[in-house]
Amino acid sequence: MSLTRILGQPRRFFADLPSEPGIKNPLGFLTFSGIFFTGASLMLNAPDQPALMGAILFVNAVGMALITASLGYLIVVLTMGRCRTFSRFFSIYAFAAGVTLLASWIPYFIWLTEPWKWWLIAVGLVHGCGFNWKQAILVTAASFSLLVFIFWLLIPSIT
Repeated sequence: MSLTRILGQPRRFFADLPSEPGIKNPLGFLTFSGIFFTGASLMLNAPDQPALMGAILFVNAVGMALITASLGYLIVVLTMGRCRTFSRFFSIYAFAAGVTLLASWIPYFIWLTEPWKWWLIAVGLVHGCGFNWKQAILVTAASFSLLVFIFWLLIPSIT
């Protein structure tokens, strides 16, 4: 049900989220999507160590949604104050990431799914959190930029 509503009417889906959604349903959807993404990626690539690669793919898929939701929430708290709950933010980021994970395993689809995910997040912030478009785009752009900056800082320690 969530999948068809996010795909067909994302504005309405986010507007209809309960005022206090909790994390159970968004986390369940994200987990299901992460399992699907992991399984499809493993079947497509057939790595030498499928258990290890599967664990990495799954933790990355679910963990990135948590990290980006945390960054977005941090930006909002620092700039606008504590105007929404973290569970509200997490639900928007989790549903947006979850729906795009279902197609992200297809080669080169990252070029479509990643911008789509960030667009869904902005739609969720407008219709699910009551932000105006300018605020939503600024929070989304700042979240993305901060994420890229953090990875840029970590690259020298990884290589």
